[in-house]
Amino acid sequence: MPKLSVIVPCYNVQHLVLDTLRSLQANAREDFEFVLVDDKSKDDTAAVLERAAETLSKVSEVQVVRPEKNGGLATARNNGLNVARGEYLTFLDGDDWYARGFLAELVDSIENLGCDFVRVDHVQTTARARAIFRHPEGRRNVVLDPRDSILPADRSSSVDYPYAWAGVYHRRLVDRGLLHFTDGLRTAEDRPWIWKLHREAESFAVADLHGIFYRRGVANSLTQIGDVRQLDFIRAFDQVVEETSKDPDADRLLPKAVRTYLAIIAHHLSEIEKFEPAVARLLRVRSAAAMQRLPQELLKDVLDTMDIERSAKLRRLRRKATTAKAAA
Repeated sequence: MPKLSVIVPCYNVQHLVLDTLRSLQANAREDFEFVLVDDKSKDDTAAVLERAAETLSKVSEVQVVRPEKNGGLATARNNGLNVARGEYLTFLDGDDWYARGFLAELVDSIENLGCDFVRVDHVQTTARARAIFRHPEGRRNVVLDPRDSILPADRSSSVDYPYAWAGVYHRRLVDRGLLHFTDGLRTAEDRPWIWKLHREAESFAVADLHGIFYRRGVANSLTQIGDVRQLDFIRAFDQVVEETSKDPDADRLLPKAVRTYLAIIAHHLSEIEKFEPAVARLLRVRSAAAMQRLPQELLKDVLDTMDIERSAKLRRLRRKATTAKAAA
């Protein structure tokens, strides 16, 4: 069994993935495994991965996974998880990269702490600008109960830092069904995932490491494209709310889930100009329907405690949907 498996989903990143692969080479070790997933790319990504695999395999174990059809990021990660053999597992997107020696530090941190998973900070890069983004949990290198870090509802917490690649995870989480993603989600795939992890895992910690470089502003990234795939956040948060409502601590945890859902809806509404007109209309319709599905008393309570700008935007959407429904 390899000590660590790194799952790298790639789609149409033939130029950007070169930085990613060089960083894997700089972190390679005999007991590391790299699982390179080409999610049916339309460019030369597959050929780049094949060439890189030959070089990486001289030091580390390498698997190249080629699904028969494009499934999106969540499914690509699952395809990698299904074949990964490491005692510990982590993820790296095909347009991001590691600092030299980072993976060894990551493994040392989870082995020393002995917990289910360890989360880390990251460096966001936009063109030549770089900024460190820190995990919301202030306590470092201390083993904690993941459930306790879901709250508070009105401030940023661990579930608001959902990036799957910002951490390392023990194989027992795979065995318990906690590391796989909801198949087919094209965006917000890490939201149900991080909530499940914090509800059901037994222990975690945050390490003072920031050797992951996350590339922002990539032209073909879904965060930059206003097509219908962006609306998968609604399906993702519906899942968060549904699963959390069944939790024994639902009374405590559900207000956080609803508040986050509403905040994300308000965020997308504030950037509605980036969407194609038909998708913008669909965003309004589906967001209004999502608000109708939420527990209405809890919805009212959360809206009453949100800032005026976001609350007003959401109330307007809710009123229009109610009026349209009554007219119909």
